[in-house]
Amino acid sequence: MRALTALFLALCAAGMAHAGTLTVDTGHGAKPLTTAQLLKRADARDIRVTGDVSYHDDRTYRAVPMKALLEGTPVDANLQFVAEDGFAADIPAALILDGHGAEAWLAVEPDDTHWPQLQGKDHGAGPFYLVWLHPEAGNIGPEQWPYQIASVKVMPGPAERFPAMNPAANASTKVKHGFAVFQRNCITCHTLNGQGDAKLGPDLNIPYSPTEYLQAGYLRKLIRNPQDLRHWPQAKMPAFRPEVLSDADLDDLVAYLKHMSTHKPKP
Repeated sequence: MRALTALFLALCAAGMAHAGTLTVDTGHGAKPLTTAQLLKRADARDIRVTGDVSYHDDRTYRAVPMKALLEGTPVDANLQFVAEDGFAADIPAALILDGHGAEAWLAVEPDDTHWPQLQGKDHGAGPFYLVWLHPEAGNIGPEQWPYQIASVKVMPGPAERFPAMNPAANASTKVKHGFAVFQRNCITCHTLNGQGDAKLGPDLNIPYSPTEYLQAGYLRKLIRNPQDLRHWPQAKMPAFRPEVLSDADLDDLVAYLKHMSTHKPKP
């Protein structure tokens, strides 16, 4: 009897921990949304996601259109999605409000059904996960699929929040575009010049830029697919396929990193 009671309590605790609350702040005050509230919305429906970035297969979710939760958000705003582990993804509101065919949906994990664990992790993508239909239409990268989302908030863009990341005013067009590529693909995991919200990867300029200790060809190989350069089963950095990060974008990203290697903060 004691064992059954312990099992019952454990299951209850798991169920309580499973339920989630998402905090959305579009600049008019934080608004908490529970799993139950989201699933009861009239616009919630089942969607089929082809080639899910996190689960690496096709999956069906009960989801709500993300733009429906962003009423009053300016199209030129920057949105920060913060996960339960502190991972932060900056996504331009324009991508969600009008992705030119790409559709952002907030997948909601039901209280009574656990999503599978993610490969190499001890948890799934729930309780809230930003997924995309037709992501190729908006050039949506893998870093723009944040999972275990705890909050969504309108924030100033990275260029404004982290001035030490900005290239020099007289930098080339390639370098400036490379900074845009960095913001889209790298800033979620890496800081630069000691600035940024990232907590997962190393700083990409101090004490040394990777352009200072890797030949250009090997740096491109590392960015394209880290496992091709050094195999590490526990590595967290994803591969960036050409359809996500074009060769031209990769060249501009390397140009930005090389430029920033000569623009480090003074001790």
